Amino acid sequence: MEPHHNSPPSIGFHHHHHDGGDGGTCVNCGGPTAFPSPPPDPNPNYIPIRAPAVNLPPANNREIIMRTPVPQSQRVVPLTLPYHFRTPVKKIHNQNDIVQFQSSPTCQNFLGFVVLLSESIRSHKLSDPCHESSVVLAIVSVLETLSVYVDEIPLAPQSSRYGNLAYRTWHERMSCDAESFMLQFLPPDLQSATVELVPYFTDSFGNSSRIDYGTGHETNFAALLYCLARLGVVKEEDYQALVSRVFVKYLDLMRKLQVTYCLEPAGSHGVWGLDDYHFLPFIFGSSQLIDHKYMKPKSIHNKDILENFANEYLYLSCIVFIMKVKKGVFAEHSPMLDDISGVPNWNKVNSGLLKMYKIEVLQKVPIMQHFLFGSIIQWQ
Repeated sequence: MEPHHNSPPSIGFHHHHHDGGDGGTCVNCGGPTAFPSPPPDPNPNYIPIRAPAVNLPPANNREIIMRTPVPQSQRVVPLTLPYHFRTPVKKIHNQNDIVQFQSSPTCQNFLGFVVLLSESIRSHKLSDPCHESSVVLAIVSVLETLSVYVDEIPLAPQSSRYGNLAYRTWHERMSCDAESFMLQFLPPDLQSATVELVPYFTDSFGNSSRIDYGTGHETNFAALLYCLARLGVVKEEDYQALVSRVFVKYLDLMRKLQVTYCLEPAGSHGVWGLDDYHFLPFIFGSSQLIDHKYMKPKSIHNKDILENFANEYLYLSCIVFIMKVKKGVFAEHSPMLDDISGVPNWNKVNSGLLKMYKIEVLQKVPIMQHFLFGSIIQWQ
């Protein structure tokens, strides 16, 4: 596959180098180039919530991602008695806090949990039979109820492209019912945990004042599942269903909210990001396709494959959804995904995306400054 010369510098799957020798330095790898390097960003950590499409990822991210070890699975460490549940609070304010978080057992265990979820769905279709506990079914039921709320709340009349105000009504209704939702799947001895779980839950579906949604909100949903794992409410035998039943239902709800209420992408990189809203379904979806006999990363360009298999494979469903909401040439509106389609196998795609999630989501102040810490997910 021929490389695209307008590809983003950060992903670590391909590299496009401009040969030359005028003493300039390639912003991708530090090699010689015909062009001088751009001036350094005076404030590299700040990305506005409504970032313009020209806001490219830092040039050295590609090298950082390539040098980062592939995150490994790690069994969830159970929370020990006695429990002291409390309202979780924000702890990350600057890059030093990110460094502290990244080196903490909390971060390693949470990321290890994400890898376990990814491994649980490896080489499985979404419809494959799996253990479905009463807790899993209860969470799915909650997400279905939230989807019904969307049907019951009409759009507010307005002319702006993004952010229908009716979303605030939906969000308020979801927030009001959040504690009763938690009680549907918490055992009696853990009902006091709602004080800590509800904030992760309500932050999983976007921001009501900005009417936006992004990977930080998605990470909150993963954090909620991680909390339930630490509490022993979900077990390792539930992990496949957490992806193929729970996360799929969550993704369906979020797409419905995005399309219905025109949620703005939170902190989007524009065309230089993986996706305007999501990251985890690409990780889980690439794991599903590892060792598939016929479907390769380049298969995303095959319309027959997309039409026939998007309902079974998360990665393909993400591509189909992007093609539905974005018009024009795929390589132009989604150059990073187009680049990834040139990677030889899904194993490399999956490991590259896990590294990228760690760097582009869990190490970004604008995203993680909203993340919450309490007695379950501890600030260490």
